[in-house]
Amino acid sequence: MTASPTPTTTRSQGVLPISDELGALITDQAAPVDAHAETPMYADRELSWLAFNNRVLDLARDAERVPLLERANFLAIFSSNLDEYFMVRVAGLKRRIAAGVAVPSVTGTLPRDLHDAILARTRTLVTEQSRIFQNEVRPALAAEGISILTWEELTAAEKDRMRSLFSERIFPVLTPLAVDPSHPFPYISGLSINMAVLVRNPITGAKQFARVKVPALLDRFIKLDEGRFVPIEEIIRRHLGQLFAGMEVLQQTTFRVTRNEDLEVEEDDAENLLYALEKELLRRKVGRPPVRLEVQDDIDPKMLKLLMSELDISEKEVFSLPAPLDLTGLFSLTGTDRDDLKYPKFVAATHRDLAEVETSQPADMFAALKNRDVLLQHPYISFATSVQRFIEQAAADPQVLTIKQTLYRTSGDSPIVDALIEAAQAGKQVLAVVEIKARFDEVANIAWARKLEKYGVHVVYGMVGLKTHCKLSLVIRDEGTTLRRYAHIGTGNYNPKTARMYEDIGLLTSHPMITEDVGKVFNHLSGLTVETDYRRLLVAPHGIRTGLLAGIDREIEHQRAGRQGYIRIKVNSLVDERLIDAMYRASQAGVKVDLWVRGICTIRPGVPGLSENIRVRSILGRYLEHSRIFAFANGGQPVVGIGSADLMHRNLDRRVETIVGISQKRHIQELIDLFELAFDPGTVSWHLNDTVWTERSRAEDGRFLRDLQSELIDRLRRRRDQHA
Repeated sequence: MTASPTPTTTRSQGVLPISDELGALITDQAAPVDAHAETPMYADRELSWLAFNNRVLDLARDAERVPLLERANFLAIFSSNLDEYFMVRVAGLKRRIAAGVAVPSVTGTLPRDLHDAILARTRTLVTEQSRIFQNEVRPALAAEGISILTWEELTAAEKDRMRSLFSERIFPVLTPLAVDPSHPFPYISGLSINMAVLVRNPITGAKQFARVKVPALLDRFIKLDEGRFVPIEEIIRRHLGQLFAGMEVLQQTTFRVTRNEDLEVEEDDAENLLYALEKELLRRKVGRPPVRLEVQDDIDPKMLKLLMSELDISEKEVFSLPAPLDLTGLFSLTGTDRDDLKYPKFVAATHRDLAEVETSQPADMFAALKNRDVLLQHPYISFATSVQRFIEQAAADPQVLTIKQTLYRTSGDSPIVDALIEAAQAGKQVLAVVEIKARFDEVANIAWARKLEKYGVHVVYGMVGLKTHCKLSLVIRDEGTTLRRYAHIGTGNYNPKTARMYEDIGLLTSHPMITEDVGKVFNHLSGLTVETDYRRLLVAPHGIRTGLLAGIDREIEHQRAGRQGYIRIKVNSLVDERLIDAMYRASQAGVKVDLWVRGICTIRPGVPGLSENIRVRSILGRYLEHSRIFAFANGGQPVVGIGSADLMHRNLDRRVETIVGISQKRHIQELIDLFELAFDPGTVSWHLNDTVWTERSRAEDGRFLRDLQSELIDRLRRRRDQHA
């Protein structure tokens, strides 16, 4: 694919050149016909996100297809997702309301009305989450010998052990904070579990409020024995008398505050971005306004009124729920040794083009990539024996001169980082583009940046005003008569841990045009060049929207010429109005538009006169669908690309992103076949009609439909058996 709006002289399978005429179409094409002028052209992005989290909740509801411990895990994912949503999206909305910004959204909704709608919808969802946990998952777990207990349900021996644990590990780090004229109301850190306690002096009769923060030094659910757990706050509750010696404990309950945690870093050319971010991270610890208050449903009204007053939070932002609060704690159950209650184990395979046929051992990466491109799909194909091995072999190979690498998110014990350090210590030139503004990973990324610099890696922090979100690795190798470039371009982060849970696509290649383009991107990032001339890449912020709009308009022209067109796109989120408008135009021209969207989707498919030819599917399961794929029929010569960009304003305008055109016909067919499987009526998926999502998991005769991820695992196993 290409990012340049100027004509190119090279045309090969998978390349998407943009002609002058089609470039003009991007700006001159009329807006789509709006058959519903009085209704919004787009769904609301924030409510669409809540619809996505409801699909996560659907998996927790599904007792017939989803194993029990996985249902508990989806409840935890739902909570974790909602925490981040409030910390970032709802916090930003409240900031606009506080600033008096009354600009309506693209749907025409004013910020205050949208805030009210979000809170009302969230209340419905968390009430349902609590019902699923309390009435379905918790009893089902107990029936399988996995119990989350109250103090009263513990055995005498367990109580003795918990008393010892409290005395030795919990009591020493607890700090009860009283509230009175000499003790102001304490700062409540975001997402912490807290106990609100009302005590009385037996001598004077005076009552006093106190707060106890539940420490994060232990697991949220303390393991008593195999399958037996107790929430840590239950242990503290039972021992409050030791904390408030000589006082009478009248009331106690738990509460939790969510705060604005979105970073606001002002950048300019003269400011050290690393220093600015470190300062902002310190500010994050205090002074962030609350956006949500969760309380135990048995809270005393007077105590709730006190919390609301001190936190300056309104009644509509309060969510009363049964104990235990914060179901992200259910993540700790995944370590339970009950494989029968989890998804069947699956071990990723080494790609057949990267394994020695005789021994099934990993092959020489550079020898393999001289002959062919390799298309990867994780987690079905092993990250360790493909991408990780590519970088590790480059670090150890004396013929490799240079390694260049982007790092957006990586793991705590990253073998990628270790390989880059090894390469630098061996005298290779190593460049790491570390995005230290990756949300919620800022502290870890600063630490990695410092460590890499310490060992001689050249570290740059991207570009002022832009996040570096592209997933690129480039190796330059001296092969005697020539210097050859090798590259990896992916849709996911260089993180071995998430590569086992996230579905992502990657391309390993030594194709000269692709690797030259990747080199240009790195020069753009490290040297601040203004590079827009790419032959096989689309590069944001200048080229991805332009290139995709040109591809859509080309499909319209093919359709009008009698060559049936299609557009197939797989992303995590679809929000960009210009691209949505172009898809509406394509639909009205008769082009079939298939959109595979995991999360936010603001297009409205199936609306008569607007989008009858647009289908939207969402697939969720044991793996998080994370890859981005872009496919066009192109008059019978399909053009397909993969990349890092979702179709959101931030990705297209405020990030460095890449999409690479796939050149080998068998790889193009693999990706087209993936769409065919996803949109097959026999595959489980959620269907979007206008703004309503509906899950389709059963055939008309009641049989369960095919699970896409299980089908891909089965296909891989069958290939293994055939070659065994």
